[in-house]
Formats: sequence, structure tokens, C-alpha cells
Amino acid sequence: MNTKFKRHQPVRLLSNPREQDIEPYADPPQEIKKGATGTINIILPNGRYHVRISDKKGTEIAYVAMDEEKLEAVE
Repeated sequence: MNTKFKRHQPVRLLSNPREQDIEPYADPPQEIKKGATGTINIILPNGRYHVRISDKKGTEIAYVAMDEEKLEAVE
């Protein structure tokens, strides 16, 4: 499978994720919106990406499943 992104690569969300694709990790859960940044955690068998979203301190706040076309690389 050819993929655009590699594991641990920093990415930015180009659209708001669907509610069912968000796995909250922080307590209380924080809202994940378009423009949030994170790193690729794993590449799922269906071709989607499991993205680890962190706050500015580097603390995990959520994991999000996203399609390749809804992500962009962050330099």
C-alpha cells in the first residue's frame, strides 16, 4: 500500500473530524477542530490514518481517524 504519510510524521487536520472518529483521551474531553496538529500514530488497514492529537504542552488529548486527503504535512 502506497501512503502519503509515514508513522510519527507531523500533520494538520484540513477538516473537522466526524464525532464517531474521535477517541477522547483527556479528561474532560477537548474539542478537536480543523487546523489541529498531531502526529501519525498508525496507518489503519482500511487506508485511514490514526492521528495522535496533543496540546501545546505535548500531552495527548485525543486520537482521530482521518482520511489521507483530509491531512497535510507540517514542516
